[in-house]
Amino acid sequence: MPSPFKTIGVLGRSHDADFASALAAMLEMLGARGHQVIVEDRLRSGLPDDVSYSFAERSEIGGKADLAIVIGGDGSLLSAARTLARHEVPVLGVNRGRLGFLTDINPDQLLHAIPLILDGQYESESRFLLDACVIRNHEVVAKADALNDVVVNSGTSAQMIEYELYINDLFVYRQRADGLIVSTPTGSTAYSLSGGGPIMHPSLDAVVLVPMFPHALSSRPIVVDGNSDIRIDILPRNRIHPPVTCDGQTNITARPGDSVLIKKKPHRLTLLHPVGHSFYASCRDKLRWSAALVD
Repeated sequence: MPSPFKTIGVLGRSHDADFASALAAMLEMLGARGHQVIVEDRLRSGLPDDVSYSFAERSEIGGKADLAIVIGGDGSLLSAARTLARHEVPVLGVNRGRLGFLTDINPDQLLHAIPLILDGQYESESRFLLDACVIRNHEVVAKADALNDVVVNSGTSAQMIEYELYINDLFVYRQRADGLIVSTPTGSTAYSLSGGGPIMHPSLDAVVLVPMFPHALSSRPIVVDGNSDIRIDILPRNRIHPPVTCDGQTNITARPGDSVLIKKKPHRLTLLHPVGHSFYASCRDKLRWSAALVD
């Protein structure tokens, strides 16, 4: 039976010799199987010139590939996902980072797990992303997207910002805090978790809002419908220009009087996993659940 994936895009961020060895093993395996391979142009350095694969910019790979394989940590996949989602190309992650909630295939599983997936033996799941834009004087002045979270924060240690929160144009509260984390279920095991937010199963169609060090003992995270329109008004009396950060990688600077609008992105990301993948098993492994009970 022919593979459902004829053209494979290979992406990532080169950090060390271990990455180079994983990349070389990946390319050799894909070539031996007869796949057409497109390698992200930034990985060209260190690869031989006499090769059977081609090179392209990340923005071009999504429109050409049937499958994108990202080698790196979760940060690498987050960065790639924001570009690839609009092309609706499925993504597979090979972990070269620390946690690996999104990149769940370890390098020592590469030559066994990936051929099975390429032959159609996989599980897929759909993750939604967020669109964020900054409104100033009724005009959009900046926009970005996120798979994990959008964070509005003071950007300065020991300073708070004052903002008002609206959900579907309904007033929720006015608050003084270091900021607010707006997280998808995908991001609930990332920054949101460290801020006291709940762990959310990736299949949930919901968004969690986690206040950062709020100046109120009663302020707690709240979970809202994933299709909600979320608006954060930065009150004019603030003296600082709060950054709006998407996935910890893209920064927009807001000003007092601006509004930050956050809503679900129309494009979704499809992640592929080996057969038998379990979110709960990932939590046990990455978050060390039940570790104290193991003999």
